[in-house]
Amino acid sequence: MHILYSLLVALSTPFVLLYFAVRGLRDRAYLARWGERFGFVEAGDRAGGILLHAASVGEYNAASPLIRALLKRYPELPLTVTTLTPTGSERVRQDLGSKVFHAYIPLDLTFAVNRFLNRTKPQLMVVMETEIWPNLYRQAHRRNIPLLIANARLSETSVKHYQWLAGLVRDILQPVAWIGAQSPADAERMIRCGSLPQRTAVTGNLKFDLQVPASLLEQGEALRSRWNPARPVLVAGSTHEADENVILPAFAGVLESLPDALLILVPRYPERFSRAAQAARAAGLRVALFSEGEACSAQTQCFVIDAMGQLLTYYACADATFVGGSMGAQGGHNALEPAALGKPVMVGPNTANAREIVAGLIGCGAAMCINDSRELQVSATALLTDGSLRDRMGQAGLALVEKNRGALEITLDAIARQLAD
Repeated sequence: MHILYSLLVALSTPFVLLYFAVRGLRDRAYLARWGERFGFVEAGDRAGGILLHAASVGEYNAASPLIRALLKRYPELPLTVTTLTPTGSERVRQDLGSKVFHAYIPLDLTFAVNRFLNRTKPQLMVVMETEIWPNLYRQAHRRNIPLLIANARLSETSVKHYQWLAGLVRDILQPVAWIGAQSPADAERMIRCGSLPQRTAVTGNLKFDLQVPASLLEQGEALRSRWNPARPVLVAGSTHEADENVILPAFAGVLESLPDALLILVPRYPERFSRAAQAARAAGLRVALFSEGEACSAQTQCFVIDAMGQLLTYYACADATFVGGSMGAQGGHNALEPAALGKPVMVGPNTANAREIVAGLIGCGAAMCINDSRELQVSATALLTDGSLRDRMGQAGLALVEKNRGALEITLDAIARQLAD
């Protein structure tokens, strides 16, 4: 089975490179650093220590508390952070700079994985959520590199897909040193796929351990001071086209009753920045762009943040928030970020990637589920005009986040045990 898998990966590699080339037509970053996709990395004196893999922005956001804790707890150990996507790469570089060595994870080809491990020489590997790369896992085991899966989540649909490769998945999961699952259901699914029960723990979700600096709220207030501080502000974060198709007409309706309201639109991916701005103009909104240094004046109705790494700062200046990826097929993005800032949250109906988190936020009164533009217009107008409603929802979100912290310490303890062995 492993030989067949490796053959299929080799045969599919030209198509993966073609995909990168096509994506590169919109985002030039996909055309760069292809050598890293085959393990050609230059770790130099940054080799050794801990390697943490976070595929893209979502996984990196979950890993952020863990990365910062590792840097603090093990300052003598080099830390390598890998991603799969350019957006994830950009977040790592913006947030961490030279504090870590960063590279793309190689394609799951045996020769590329071996070259990568020869050059990075990790003592221990941590994979975020459920990035199962059979050749990477197999080669780590052969080299006696402990491999941990942190913040693991696995849907029932994924379990069914893995059944087609049941023997292969079981063989690569059984040697995994430790798996920290987000929920009992995730742990049970990992065990059904082959992980050992004695090495599978329920930790909760690392996203609850997000640490919000007090300075972030101060930055939010400073931003608001640049325009009328009393101006109602709705921040729509991590948006995709399906979200904007709902948000933009809804906000046009909000302006009918709140003509001085401001929409801050933060698209998820760089290749969508210009299209989001065009869509806002097509909806009849007066648009300013972050990248052009345009002032967000009293006449601006939609401020498009066409830069990476700005979302939390703009959540901090919001009266109300909408978390994207939840109107289309993406499965929703991180609703805990605005909740951890004490902001009321709105989401669409499609939140499969964060089902438990969203259910918890809605259940405690910190979030609302929105199905269409009309509902968003009504709910956003209510939030932007009712300070007591905003306060109740914000406090409920803060309480939920505080109650569910703890996954970070459990994960750090598991890492410490492996490093001590």
